[in-house]
Amino acid sequence: MIFIFQDYFKEFGYNLKLAYPVIISLLGHTFVQLMDNVMVGQLGTADLAAVSLGNSFILVAMCIGIGFSTAITPLVAEADGSNHLDRVKEIFSHSIILCFILGLILSLLVILAKPLLYEMGQSVEVVELAYPYLKWVSLSLFPLVVFQAFKQFSDGLSMTKPGMYATLFSNIINLILNFFLIFGIWIFPKLGVEGAGVGTLVSRVFMVLFIIIYFLINPYFNQILKNLNFRILNLYLIKKIIQLGFPSALQMFFEVVLFTAAIWISGFLGKNSQAANQIALNLSTITFMFAMGLGATAMIRVGIQKGKSNFVELKRIAHSIFLLILILDIVFCFSFLLTNKYLPLIYLDFDNPLNYDDSIEVLFLASNLIIVSGFFQIFDGLQAVTLNALRGLQDVNIPTIITFFSYGIFGFPICFYLGIYTDLGVTGIWIGLLISLFVSSLLLLSRFQYLIKKLINNSN
Repeated sequence: MIFIFQDYFKEFGYNLKLAYPVIISLLGHTFVQLMDNVMVGQLGTADLAAVSLGNSFILVAMCIGIGFSTAITPLVAEADGSNHLDRVKEIFSHSIILCFILGLILSLLVILAKPLLYEMGQSVEVVELAYPYLKWVSLSLFPLVVFQAFKQFSDGLSMTKPGMYATLFSNIINLILNFFLIFGIWIFPKLGVEGAGVGTLVSRVFMVLFIIIYFLINPYFNQILKNLNFRILNLYLIKKIIQLGFPSALQMFFEVVLFTAAIWISGFLGKNSQAANQIALNLSTITFMFAMGLGATAMIRVGIQKGKSNFVELKRIAHSIFLLILILDIVFCFSFLLTNKYLPLIYLDFDNPLNYDDSIEVLFLASNLIIVSGFFQIFDGLQAVTLNALRGLQDVNIPTIITFFSYGIFGFPICFYLGIYTDLGVTGIWIGLLISLFVSSLLLLSRFQYLIKKLINNSN
């Protein structure tokens, strides 16, 4: 047993080497979201709830664009593992075209869906604040999805730093603009919640420009960009990307819809429940970035070993990543349990007498949610990494059914019932999230173990 774990431990260094640029870039982005919430929270709990409601629309569209783009990484990793450079270049050109089209479609759909804010039974005060914010953030979906095409391609080549550099550059711009535009500092108008939306749009435009320039000046990427042909389309490759990308988008869609539904259900309970939900969700998102980084590592390394048809090594590497995320999430779990009463204080302003009573209630509710969130850290991280390992194997259809069952058929009814029809309120919603993540992680792990055993047996 000790020997087996030592065999996994020796992979931790390389796993983290691939994962840390992804984690840093995601943490940087999450830090900006955190600062957005802190800045907006100073304006009042209604403003914080408005950002939560606006993001609930954006998250659904974002998950489709980002989920679709994840199909690029395993395809590139497999082609790289089998040393097919022409295939790598062909995947890149087709991915850019597809993400360009998808980004335009998603931006347009969210803009057209804005009037639905008034039909969702949410507080009128919150909706009025969320409407202009959503306008600007919806426009930012286009540059975001185009950026994802470049990032996922780079990740597939085991080069995870370009995405990190571009994201950190974008985050700095976003943070500065939000500070000036939310509060009206210097010559800038005081736009409040809307200012956060403008900052998001501008920063994402700079993000995609940064990574394009990086590709043009970097010698390795410059070699790949030479003689690219965007006119001749390989219909088989387009079909392959869509066959992998669409189910991957659905997987992310089902999970995000469940968490978005939690935002909406908490909105039915009042603005303070919704604000508490936003605090707990934002904190959980920070720790989830470690799972996302290691998930990208799993997708890259599994894809490479698939290209080499080395399934025994693939199993060992995947298990090392599963063990690493499990250890990290247990640490996060204890951290949340020990600090649940203190973390919400970051978001709340007790100096404003007009919001004092609301802030006290939000503090109480958020503290309870963070306890539940501590336990689901473990299952959330494990299901995310396992799902990405399955994407590395290019197995997406059965995992899509699993995620639909776990979140749509199983998780949502529990969240709704416990949140609306019991005295648990918003805490009941999060208990439902915990149960659904447990089911998802168990089924996805079983699927991976079944597949890898089958691949090893067939290769012998």
